[in-house]
Amino acid sequence: MQLDFKFISFNMDWLINLFTQHSVAQTLVIYSIVIALGTWLGRFKIGSISLGVTFVLFAGILIGHLGFTVDNPTLIFLRDFGLILFIFSIGLQVGPTFFSSLRHNGKTLNLYALGAIGLSLICTVGLYYALRQYISLPMIVGVMSGAITNTPGLGAAQEAMTQLGIDEPIALSYAVAYPIGILGAILSVIAIRLLFKIDMNTEEQLANKSSKNAAESPHKLSIRITNPALDNLSLQHCQDLIGRRYVVSRMVHDEHTSIPNADSILHVGDCVLVICSGDDKEAVLAFFGEEIEMNWDKCDSELVSRRIVITRDNINGKTIRQLHLRTTYGINITRVNRSGIDLIAQPELVLQMGDRVMVVGEQKAIEKVEPILGNSLKKLNNPPIITLFLGIFVGIIVGMIPIRFPDMPTPVKLGLAGGPLVVSILLGAFGYRLKLITYTTQSANLMIREIGISLFLASVGINAGGDFVETVLSTNGLLWMGLAFVITFVPLVTIGILARKISKMNFITIMGLLAGSTTNAALLAYTSNLSSNDQTAVGYSTVYPLTMFLRIVCAQMLILLLA
Repeated sequence: MQLDFKFISFNMDWLINLFTQHSVAQTLVIYSIVIALGTWLGRFKIGSISLGVTFVLFAGILIGHLGFTVDNPTLIFLRDFGLILFIFSIGLQVGPTFFSSLRHNGKTLNLYALGAIGLSLICTVGLYYALRQYISLPMIVGVMSGAITNTPGLGAAQEAMTQLGIDEPIALSYAVAYPIGILGAILSVIAIRLLFKIDMNTEEQLANKSSKNAAESPHKLSIRITNPALDNLSLQHCQDLIGRRYVVSRMVHDEHTSIPNADSILHVGDCVLVICSGDDKEAVLAFFGEEIEMNWDKCDSELVSRRIVITRDNINGKTIRQLHLRTTYGINITRVNRSGIDLIAQPELVLQMGDRVMVVGEQKAIEKVEPILGNSLKKLNNPPIITLFLGIFVGIIVGMIPIRFPDMPTPVKLGLAGGPLVVSILLGAFGYRLKLITYTTQSANLMIREIGISLFLASVGINAGGDFVETVLSTNGLLWMGLAFVITFVPLVTIGILARKISKMNFITIMGLLAGSTTNAALLAYTSNLSSNDQTAVGYSTVYPLTMFLRIVCAQMLILLLA
């Protein structure tokens, strides 16, 4: 039997057209190749450093240099939408701890971060006026954004240029400056370490002893009441007298263990299990009596403790007091874990979706409380789509509000980067007041963020790729590299020296401060490998929200004020 193959066409024009003729399929193919290639290459490390998803930018530049392009309206849409997704997911993540970090130990760190931002602005403006015959303002703003590895700042600067009708490929200067920014940041950490002859083992020991996290995290204290002034007083009266944050989890009176409430009466000789912060430990102990060794599990076998996850919509935004769990079910919430941080379960603490509460009580009572609080991990897997797009909608409106300043040619706007960032932080912190679910699992948040930043980086890379190689090999490319090193290295070394000299700050915390003040995830990865202590990550996360916001605004303001 013979087969006729004449119907088979070996004409490959359709494949060539798929990559060259603008269409939905062509756009998807190019973006898929750029993001997949960039993500794969970003996994490779040089020493302890890897660029991660940021390598998508360079993959886009490569594809753009090879002549593959996407029609401009589609490219702009994907770039801006990706930027919004990235920014919004960051805001939702840091929102719950943003204001608390500013109120507590974040004040000093954020002041130094402000200093780093100010110095980088001084360096940028000073270099611009010194070399303005060789470099334009938009291009040096691109260099600054690359030097501090701040992609949203690049997006904000590009939007400001659009408002003023300026058309310059600042993504070129950003892409050239980015790797120099990482190198300069790492060298600044090495320089500070050598300058002060820092021994990492000593720094780790000191960091473990003076850890602020340990001081603020909940501590358990077994106390025997010896203060005669407390005899026959209620727990609520005691709370009013001492004015400290604590929770009495269990109480033993006449060899009977119970779950106390605000009306429970104390007597001299009673034993109580108190949950309080490390800062309040000494005051609480001195107020009640003496610390004792006690095995609470053996005091009453009927009392058990269990972690329950808040997954009921109607619990989101309610305080512990409003639930009346003590009076109704005889159980007590002693601790609340939110975003990996343990909080003391004070009556006025507002519960949010995703909180993990430690409940103490009888087994039957806990089984009754469990469905009231939810404890359905499956429900947490459902992303808050309503909050996401409602927040983006409000964020865009906020970003488009014109704010006029004297002597400025155009009003300032937070834009598509700053607006969603502000709204997402506010939603993350106070969304429960509007009965909005803001909780997302870490994997879901990371997925949204990675998709967003990949779309943005691929877009700016493809757009800049056509002239990239020629630019790097030109005099301008070498100039941009030199400027990027100065903008990165000088502010970080200066702030590091001041933090060490003036505030006697631990070097491990300084590393996190420097990484956070430049939003430099690569530097965080490098410094985290130098120490097993988590203070680097704590310092980074403490200054990151404010730094991210100000870096975005500053990049935009430079364009609007000086262009």
